[in-house]
Amino acid sequence: MNLLDSINKEKLPSHLAIIMDGNGRWAKQKGLLRALGHENGTKSVKITVETCAKLGVKNLTLFAFSTENWNRPKHEVDTLMRLLISSLKKEFESLQKNNIKLNCIGNIDLLPLKTKNELLEVIDKTQFNDRMTLTIALSYGSREELLNAVKKISYKVKNNIISIDDIDESIINQHLYTHNLPDVDLLIRTSGEHRISNFLLWQIAYAELYFTEVLWPDFKEEDLYEAIISYQKRERRFGKTSEQIK
Repeated sequence: MNLLDSINKEKLPSHLAIIMDGNGRWAKQKGLLRALGHENGTKSVKITVETCAKLGVKNLTLFAFSTENWNRPKHEVDTLMRLLISSLKKEFESLQKNNIKLNCIGNIDLLPLKTKNELLEVIDKTQFNDRMTLTIALSYGSREELLNAVKKISYKVKNNIISIDDIDESIINQHLYTHNLPDVDLLIRTSGEHRISNFLLWQIAYAELYFTEVLWPDFKEEDLYEAIISYQKRERRFGKTSEQIK
């Protein structure tokens, strides 16, 4: 039996998030420039997006560029921005053909204007697609997201738009970048690192975490299947006992 046959299509994660890690190490191991690691990483993005759509995953979020990544060498940041533009242009038809909606979370005002405009154009043209929502986390940091939410809610309380007693989880969710997405069910991180790296800290409160040694450019369909199979074998209790779940 192949791995695909072992997946229960009725128990797929509604929201799958991935920290795509290991592009630089992949390139270094092969004696290549880091830029080639990022370039090969885009192939894994394409495979993962199309596989998730084929399986029936409704929401896929990919951590592409963090707020901290702006501190990387300029030439590497410039390469990542160029890759983003070329990938958006190259994959636009595929997004349309597969009925995939593109979404973005993060402080995109920090992106180069050309990159931002290309991104917004694809988001606009795919807004009515409903097979799957592909969210790219760009210039994203979860602490910044939470800080912004606190400021927005505080402003509304100060100006009597809402009462302090109105503040609950729902109100907080409404003020996050991910207000239109469900909580994360499964978080995958590649490359063997066991960190969350400031990614979706609020949204992964009850997510199942899956860490793999596979470097992102080597991440293929079988690796995704293994992660989902692991997820489906776990008992998700959300604070309850096993007996209550049963």
